[in-house]
Amino acid sequence: MSLREKVAVTGVGETAYMRGTDRTALSLQLEASLRAIEDAGLRPRDIDGLIPYGLGVVAEDLVTNFGIPDLRFSATTPMGGATAVASIQCAAAAISAGICNHVLLSLGRTGYSGGRIGARVQQMPQFRMIGEFEMPSGAIAPPQLYAPMARRHMETYGTTSLQLAEIAVNTRSNAMRNPNATMQRPITVEDHQNSRMISDPLRLLDCSLESDGAAAVVISAADRARDMKQPSVLVMGVAEGHPDSPSAITQRPDLTTLGLAKAAPKAFAMAGVTHDDIDVAEIYDCFTYIVLCQLEDAGFCKKGEGGPFVASGAIRTEGKLPVNTHGGLLSQAHIAGMNHIVELVRQLRGEAANQVRDAEIGLVTGYGDMGDGSVAIMRRA
Repeated sequence: MSLREKVAVTGVGETAYMRGTDRTALSLQLEASLRAIEDAGLRPRDIDGLIPYGLGVVAEDLVTNFGIPDLRFSATTPMGGATAVASIQCAAAAISAGICNHVLLSLGRTGYSGGRIGARVQQMPQFRMIGEFEMPSGAIAPPQLYAPMARRHMETYGTTSLQLAEIAVNTRSNAMRNPNATMQRPITVEDHQNSRMISDPLRLLDCSLESDGAAAVVISAADRARDMKQPSVLVMGVAEGHPDSPSAITQRPDLTTLGLAKAAPKAFAMAGVTHDDIDVAEIYDCFTYIVLCQLEDAGFCKKGEGGPFVASGAIRTEGKLPVNTHGGLLSQAHIAGMNHIVELVRQLRGEAANQVRDAEIGLVTGYGDMGDGSVAIMRRA
């Protein structure tokens, strides 16, 4: 059964993004959720499905605080940064099955104030494998785990740090046009090259932020979305994929191929569009290299050609494929990709702070844990 256009995004909401708060992840998540529900023209009692994600936050927290009288579906999609987009597929499946009508996806983090993202590694189901294969060489934090992937790409295809710098500089430029972005100071390629090494070849400006904040999205049955408050943004295609050797990067046959390489062809086939049809892309950017690799694995360029692709200016707002128009995890905030979904919906509604002209069809990806991937293709109704 195809999920093509069975559901639509009907509401989005987010908090202010910050670096320092005394609020809990739940408090932030409740705020963003209420904004998303209001944006959809619904009341909390109308929500009958929940897929929350955040440290210690469960569906019962939202049921209790919102007084939801008839929750018919709840789930978790524990895939790290691939969670938010994978949740769209989960919600679409539940709605298409007739279980519920309006599913709230919510994600809140206190990654700056309440604990660093490195703690996420110890929560991964794969932690035992990491302890066996990666930790003995000193790799435990995300940049240490992913740096060998970038280095292999460089050695195999000639990718350079200057090409990664193009991603960082472009993302910061986009963030400066977004009032709700943490980083508002411009950076140059020279700034990138002079930033300190974190885990070779990843420098400080190759790395995403530690952030506090929350974002939320309401997914509704497509037939109900037609009569709701906001213009519908239909989900045309959605998929998730997991890399070979999903629990240990060092044990897979190809360090440069992610789970997205399996998910993207499925999503494009479901959506019935080509890469040339995509007007804007929100690409998960925990590190600059992961953006480059996903552009290849999603099919926007061939494997090994990501470096020249980004260096050509293709990912700039005025380029062939505007990428991370809100500033992404690198410069807006690290909200584990839920803010990427919010941005894509706003682009397709025509109401984004850094609006791409005539954006009608867009794509959003997620990347998580040891290489899990998720992707959704959406269009303005």
